[in-house]
Amino acid sequence: MMIHDITAQAGKYKNRKRVGRGEGSGHGKQSGRGNKGAGSRSGTSAKKAFEGGQMPFFRRIAKFGFTNAPFKTHFWIVNLSDIVAHPLFAKGGDVNVARLIEAGLVRDDSRDLKILGNVPEGGLKVKLSVTAARVSGKARQAVTGAGGSVTESGTRRDMVRGVDRNSEDRSPKKLTKKLNRGGKKPAAEKAKAEAAEPAADAKPAKGGKAK
Repeated sequence: MMIHDITAQAGKYKNRKRVGRGEGSGHGKQSGRGNKGAGSRSGTSAKKAFEGGQMPFFRRIAKFGFTNAPFKTHFWIVNLSDIVAHPLFAKGGDVNVARLIEAGLVRDDSRDLKILGNVPEGGLKVKLSVTAARVSGKARQAVTGAGGSVTESGTRRDMVRGVDRNSEDRSPKKLTKKLNRGGKKPAAEKAKAEAAEPAADAKPAKGGKAK
């Protein structure tokens, strides 16, 4: 409620504050600017969020925004040496998530399985049939060298990018415009681009004509 709402005699407008007119003006000798300091001088300015040097409120509040962290692929990682050392796989057999859970080497199937090639001393002596989302190159070489087989199902990221983990060419086949920017071209596209280019630019001899 304002004073003019109470009585019309007060009027709608009040007089402008006249500063620098001494103590008799009703505003004191400092004119409401306080005693010394930058704020008592003319030409000073401060940010609206300035809080005297302490951490401003907008920097203290929680930050929100996009992050790739929820899309990170988490693996259950098992070494070949741990698999072979377990009695369940002492004579070979299938190696998959269900069998590893049964052996107690993997907690559950909430994550993708990755097999690493920590080969036991003397090499791999048993025949294994490995099925996992990812298998390292060293592990694949050890398993196939012992007469076993490796099947990689791939992760969600591999399926989105069109990567076949069981083929020789593991380059992504479903490259979007964003993924293709500045990256290496797949072998098929590279061969197609090279075939489209002319074999050689024939330059005519000096004073002669190009054939």
